[in-house]
Amino acid sequence: MFKQAKRLIATLTAIALFSALLAGCSSQVEQGGEAAPTKIIVADAKTTHHLNLYVAKELGLFEKYNLDVEIIATDDNAASRDLVVSGSADVFWTCPTTAIAAIAGGAPIKTIAQVKKPCTSVLLVPADSDIRELSDLQGKNISGISPTCEAIISLTVAARNAGATFNLERLAGGPSIQALEAGAVDGAILEEPQASIAELAGYVRRFDDVSANIPCRTINASDSFLASNTEALKDFIKAIDEANALILADSTADNIVAIAAAYTGAPENAIIHGNHRLLFGTTIEVEGLKKLADELVAMDDIKANPGDSMFADAFRGFTW
Repeated sequence: MFKQAKRLIATLTAIALFSALLAGCSSQVEQGGEAAPTKIIVADAKTTHHLNLYVAKELGLFEKYNLDVEIIATDDNAASRDLVVSGSADVFWTCPTTAIAAIAGGAPIKTIAQVKKPCTSVLLVPADSDIRELSDLQGKNISGISPTCEAIISLTVAARNAGATFNLERLAGGPSIQALEAGAVDGAILEEPQASIAELAGYVRRFDDVSANIPCRTINASDSFLASNTEALKDFIKAIDEANALILADSTADNIVAIAAAYTGAPENAIIHGNHRLLFGTTIEVEGLKKLADELVAMDDIKANPGDSMFADAFRGFTW
């Protein structure tokens, strides 16, 4: 009886050990198997300034990092910001001032990476324009998207330093070109690809150097998504970096131009004409963004410069 009991115990122990071994193997398979991709929703107002996002998406660079990236189209940067603030999206590309003002106002977002530098928005005027020096801007009517656009801020400051003040007509890119054609404004501050569209139509660039040191576009994420998906967002930026390298290697490659045209609807000739100006990168221009914040304070658009609090601490040493 005792021997039978010992044999039973031995048998049960062997079964238990075998079961444990199977469970361990099963656990290793689960751990070794690829986890479900991390979903990242990007709110995006389409422009060639966001070309690195589209290239990373279309060329499978996000998938390489096990990311499932969905792009939701918006009408403008403010709408993109609002989707992220509301929790309907996780990430958005924008002009730096849009993000700075939101953060200064208490919005639960942080800047995680730069998109490009310098700012490529520029003043375009008719070929026979008498605007040749900054002082010639005195009293002129100039169209532009917003007084808080970094290009408009930099031109306003440069003109002021030259003793000139111009009148800003708030118009988006397309309507600005129409206003130029109608003679309703003396010049238009345009970004790519609208700047190239106007240039190909015979309008000429002025004061390119004014915005040469101004950061243009940042990538921003919601605080809540950052807190729970830090590593996924770092992989997201790695994919963007790879897209940047492809664009910088040949900004007018057939596939790059095709992607830009498909997402933005811009004419291919304008994309080819201006894509070389889009110098993409991910390193945050900390001092440049702080200076923009100072200008927003001076304009009474925000009450205080948010300083380092506008950047994600988890990305310190990674993108800034």
